[in-house]
Amino acid sequence: MGFNMVKNVIEAGKNIVDISFFPEDPFELDKLAKDNNVTAVVDCGVSPGMGNVIVGHYLNKMDIESYMCLVGGLPQKPWGYKAVFSPIDVIKEYTRPIRFRKNGKIEIEDALSKSELIEFDKIGQFEAWNTDGLRTLLSTTNIPNLIELTIRHKGTIEPIIALRDSGFFSTEEINIKGKQVMPNDLTTNLLFSQWKMQTDEKDMTIMRIIIDGIKDGIEQKVDYDLVDYYDSKTDTSSMARTTGYTCTAVANLMLENKYNQTGIIAPEYLGQDEVAFRYIINYLADRNVIYTKRER
Repeated sequence: MGFNMVKNVIEAGKNIVDISFFPEDPFELDKLAKDNNVTAVVDCGVSPGMGNVIVGHYLNKMDIESYMCLVGGLPQKPWGYKAVFSPIDVIKEYTRPIRFRKNGKIEIEDALSKSELIEFDKIGQFEAWNTDGLRTLLSTTNIPNLIELTIRHKGTIEPIIALRDSGFFSTEEINIKGKQVMPNDLTTNLLFSQWKMQTDEKDMTIMRIIIDGIKDGIEQKVDYDLVDYYDSKTDTSSMARTTGYTCTAVANLMLENKYNQTGIIAPEYLGQDEVAFRYIINYLADRNVIYTKRER
């Protein structure tokens, strides 16, 4: 659906900034976009999206040896899980094989294959595990080591693995009392009510970008941290803020004629443009979505 929507907009000759996460290769539409003189920015959310913008900013500043993105949207209260976007998409994160690059080679493993603890100042420890969110970075860059991990509250991964390995996320129908049932349909229907954010529940988004490289023979290490919360003044979830404002930043960038390259534009391309990078960072900061830079 997402791929065809972008295709239809391009064929209509309209520029687009898109957030949807579709499995098709967006660059299949690159020639179509250029032929129609269209700027089509894809994957323009928080991750993929802002992480790509940040690493793109450093592609021309150093020889990047490794990029790691750790990101998660989760409830502020540290128990269980609540879906701040489609639970179906959440489950796909737990089942879709992950692609990453290690020592220059693309490797594929099962989702949830590795986990580690990560700590953020003032808010504590979380667990993170490998997921498939690198998207265009695997084809647009030659960074030897690329990995993305999803962050959750501690204690989340083991029950998720148990559900997956027990077949609750399977899309192969099984017969139950004479009726064909897809386990994933049953699971999502049960989880929808359990995962739905209630009116008194607030979410948060946490993200850490870790970039290591070399410039003029000297090691360069830089991190960007984001800790963002539900905005009670505007009644806006953190996931909507961090994802939506990235998208609207780029939309406004284009409306102000500050970026007009045609074709399929991956977010890392925006990061390589100094004007675009500063515009996006400042636009987000004006809305109190702040990425804190730290050199190690």
